[in-house]
Amino acid sequence: MDTFILLYLATVNVLTFVLMGIDKRKAVKRAYRISERTFWLLSLLGGAVGCYIGMKTYRHKTRHQSFMIGIPLVIILHFMVAVYLYYSLS
Repeated sequence: MDTFILLYLATVNVLTFVLMGIDKRKAVKRAYRISERTFWLLSLLGGAVGCYIGMKTYRHKTRHQSFMIGIPLVIILHFMVAVYLYYSLS
């Protein structure tokens, strides 16, 4: 079970990171974009770290206050849930 969770988290974070790069490239070319709702959904489903690293790496969505404040808050929330589950299930 632990291996599955780690594999899932790695996959969703890499996917979110890659999509941030794709969306940045599309933004520069003024092409059809990936919706912000998609990034929020992926972040809430465990990809917040990938989203944050993508924001910093590609300098993408950094002018959006909702992303600059919200994504770190989601990371903190995920950490708190993980700690709670770790101690409550041990």
